[in-house]
Amino acid sequence: MPETTDAETKEPISSLIRRTIPEVAAFLLAALVLLSARSSLADHYKVPTGSMEPTVLPGDYIFVAKSAYGLRLPFTDRELMDRGSPQPGHVVVLDSPVDGTTLLKRVIATEGQTVKISRGRVLINGTMQPVHEEHDQMMEQLGEVLHPIEMRNGGGPDFGPKTIPEGKLLVMGDHRGNSLDGRIFGLVDEVAVRGKAKAVYLRDWDLGWRPL
Repeated sequence: MPETTDAETKEPISSLIRRTIPEVAAFLLAALVLLSARSSLADHYKVPTGSMEPTVLPGDYIFVAKSAYGLRLPFTDRELMDRGSPQPGHVVVLDSPVDGTTLLKRVIATEGQTVKISRGRVLINGTMQPVHEEHDQMMEQLGEVLHPIEMRNGGGPDFGPKTIPEGKLLVMGDHRGNSLDGRIFGLVDEVAVRGKAKAVYLRDWDLGWRPL
């Protein structure tokens, strides 16, 4: 039986390495691109609580447009392109000022506006924001956004009046009597907003597109 030389045994290993390195590099590059996109462009969020009921329910999956207000350098807070600011009525994903956890809340007031919350109702610059009933559901108008609110547990804590400083926001949940929000933890930094919640895309394993 012929002897096997060291060169003959090493050659298959080196060939395997040469074939494997490009595959590993391609996988790592694809993973980096995917993570970068999630960091800067779009992501999803699973709702843990009922603070945004009836708009959003616990367990809902939300599509989040992370570039809605600007394009950021992946994995950083450095803004590359400004695309505007959150407006009253927008639903946003943001970092909690208390513990850094991810929150889903509605923007109530932005810089320069004087806001007061009384029994769950919103007053902007002294004007009560319109509320009416549709099909047994209370609907509130904030800016250009008409959205449902829940008041059966009361309106929650009062707030203000307070004029919102530059770079700050007041955010609240639509379930006014069951929401840990800006009435309790205070105003949030606009830079803490990670993106605009665009729609519920999965509810009770039912795929769909429910705009927010």
